[in-house]
Amino acid sequence: MNKMGQRLMAAAKEARAFARGEADASTYRVHVPANVNVQKIRRKLDLSQAEFAARFGIKPGTLRDWEQKRKTPEGPARVLLMVIDREPEAVQRALEPA
Repeated sequence: MNKMGQRLMAAAKEARAFARGEADASTYRVHVPANVNVQKIRRKLDLSQAEFAARFGIKPGTLRDWEQKRKTPEGPARVLLMVIDREPEAVQRALEPA
């Protein structure tokens, strides 16, 4: 994995620890929005639900639940979705086989 991928993975792990309450909140300044428009992110990338789910390692049923607002992405998932929204290529590179 390249340096960007390593940094991205480290940041995701730190965000997960913060979301779970395992990190010292006074040392972090992370803004994770409460609501993420998953369908808008997927459509922006011009991907079907199946393509989006496969590309980013999300279960298709989970993606459908998020888009139909039956469930809401939780902490680490929201972080991943925000990174996908802003830097989809970085996420793809980080998820490529070594």
